[in-house]
Amino acid sequence: GIAGGAEAAREIEADPRPRMRLEPTGTGLAAELVVEPVPGSGVWFEPGAGGATVFAARSGETVQARRDLAAERAGAERIVAACPVLAATAAGPPTWVFPDPAGALELLEQLHTAEVLCLWPKGEPLKIVAHAETSKLNLTIKSAAEWFRASGTLEIDEGRTLDLKQLFELLDASPDSRFLALGDGEFIALTASFRRHLDDLRGLSSPAARGSVRVHSMAALALQGFAEGTTLDADTGWRALAERLRDAEAFEPELPSTLQAELRPYQREGFRWLARLARWGAGACLADDMGLGKTVQTLALLLDRAPDGPALVVAPTSVVANWLDEARRFTPTLSVVAYTGAASSRGGRLDDLGPFDVVVTTYGLLQIDAEALAAIDWHSAVLDEAQAIKNPAAKRARAARELKARFRLVTTGTPIQNNLMDLYSLFGFINPGMLGSTEHYRRRFASPIERDNDSAARARLRRLIAPFVLRRLKTEVLDDLPPRTEIVLHVEMSQAEAALYEALRRRAVEDLEALMAQGTGPAAGEGRLEVLAHLTRLRLACCNPRLVQDAGAPASSKLATFAETLAELLANRHKVLVFSQFVRHLKLIEEHLTGAGIAFQYLDGATPARARAERIAAFQAGRGDVFLISLKAGGVGLNLTAADYVIHMDPWWNPAAEDQASDRAHRIGQTRPVTIYRLVAKGTIEEQIVSLHHHKRDLAERLLEGADAPGRLDTAELLDLLRKPLA
Repeated sequence: GIAGGAEAAREIEADPRPRMRLEPTGTGLAAELVVEPVPGSGVWFEPGAGGATVFAARSGETVQARRDLAAERAGAERIVAACPVLAATAAGPPTWVFPDPAGALELLEQLHTAEVLCLWPKGEPLKIVAHAETSKLNLTIKSAAEWFRASGTLEIDEGRTLDLKQLFELLDASPDSRFLALGDGEFIALTASFRRHLDDLRGLSSPAARGSVRVHSMAALALQGFAEGTTLDADTGWRALAERLRDAEAFEPELPSTLQAELRPYQREGFRWLARLARWGAGACLADDMGLGKTVQTLALLLDRAPDGPALVVAPTSVVANWLDEARRFTPTLSVVAYTGAASSRGGRLDDLGPFDVVVTTYGLLQIDAEALAAIDWHSAVLDEAQAIKNPAAKRARAARELKARFRLVTTGTPIQNNLMDLYSLFGFINPGMLGSTEHYRRRFASPIERDNDSAARARLRRLIAPFVLRRLKTEVLDDLPPRTEIVLHVEMSQAEAALYEALRRRAVEDLEALMAQGTGPAAGEGRLEVLAHLTRLRLACCNPRLVQDAGAPASSKLATFAETLAELLANRHKVLVFSQFVRHLKLIEEHLTGAGIAFQYLDGATPARARAERIAAFQAGRGDVFLISLKAGGVGLNLTAADYVIHMDPWWNPAAEDQASDRAHRIGQTRPVTIYRLVAKGTIEEQIVSLHHHKRDLAERLLEGADAPGRLDTAELLDLLRKPLA
């Protein structure tokens, strides 16, 4: 199409604008950047390449145009810069190939946004008929009890619309693309944020009548921003929800003046967070790391809400006493009711409850007395160590869901212990119905995340639950932490263990009284050894019945409590020192760790010096999550700062000995706070030893220095310890 001599040609202005020529190739497209200096001539060039002067025939006339090659190259560069998909493709200007529809549609969308003229010499097999963003969705929301019904339409072009049901079907057909296929090569191009919002709405809702969907009021919080970005027609119920949310966000609660505790900054923020959710009417999951003071934060909230009526706290048996102690210490104006013990002793304790009453009970009694506890209108219901209801089908989880409470709170350091159904069960208590049916939750969240490692589903679930979960790790709030936290875990013996302990105690008292009748005091040689043997046998029974009974020994409640506590610590990537003065006790713990596949180091008095040094170095280097240590082998002289938790399996007569052992982790070089747990069998001589620590320090100081026997206790004091039956 090049004409003859220059003398016959009329000069015109050249067009330097590049176009994108598109041709089908398989299911995708081939793309080429071209320029047509003489518009309408059909003479094409690569932008910026070829001669500067062009002669061409157009409408029977020969014309001449002088190309601006620099302008052509600059135009091509602008198009490539405006279309990231071009830069990401291996081939490079001026030709590219996109073998699949996804890449081809991405190119078409970017060319449309950049306002590039596209040429289709062989027809248009792929066509984007609508470009949709959140504002293009016409959304209607109406309230119905705890739910909202949402319906909506998206206009594609004149005469064509899609309702939510149809949109969701298209989303299912194109799970990994923002281009929704309408058929016959036609597509809707959604913005990435609109696709994410629609996925969120689909994931958080269940189908309803006439193309609409149903969304729980708590789940609606995750959709608040999306809904406000649409063309929204909402009723007063939705507007009221938004107003309550704004009110809760602006709420600045003050700590109760009668709280007898100086909360650290992160604890004050935890209290404010709880108070805001309570004001809004939503439940909460306080999931702080172990040892960060979940109990005192919760007590501050219960004290703040106390004028509204009675509160309920459900906790494992081992920590009920800790709740009672901390409530009396930090919130003395609360009237704490221990709903524990035999049925005959519990009678009447739930009668006439009112403001400032806090009932503390166990998970076992929650299940046994479910009907009585569910009959009370609690202003707040707290489940401590709430992994206890991780199985949503279990009786205790069902009993928890039956409770009537205006505010529901769970506290746990491990909201997900085994799988995502743990989380589902917790939310089934704090915000019932929010995560939908079990089948819906498995299909939309649990299976995609656990089976397919679906990052989009994981992000969607995180957005949904984030407003109701507060989790801080020790490393995040280190500056606000005390250097050392001490916690007593009270272990409730089983009926069989209690019977064994009581038999041993009675025999010890009889033997000691017989010695007294014979005039042989416990300080005298043989008599003293016999007394110490009885005391040791009682303490061994508290640790594990297998230590005092060869055959048919009942299971150890203390070992079970230890196993549960350790599992939570290891789940949060902590390292733990475990101390016992009894080597045989350590061996039973070693047996448990081996069976559970937990890596550990071991040290007792029989460990050779070289092996001792090697095991310490190995633990410090990260080989093993648990270090089992006997008192005599590890009470002093060890540097084990790799650990930030210490567990004392049995209390020692001399509290200084415990302190020395704890200082294996809590010493110079330790950059993290250290938390110390003491496992104490409830109602036994172990509790009496701890009582000596706390309330009779002068008596404890009379113990033999560095020894593990009450050598300086007189006969009356020993008898006092032994005569107290199991509480």
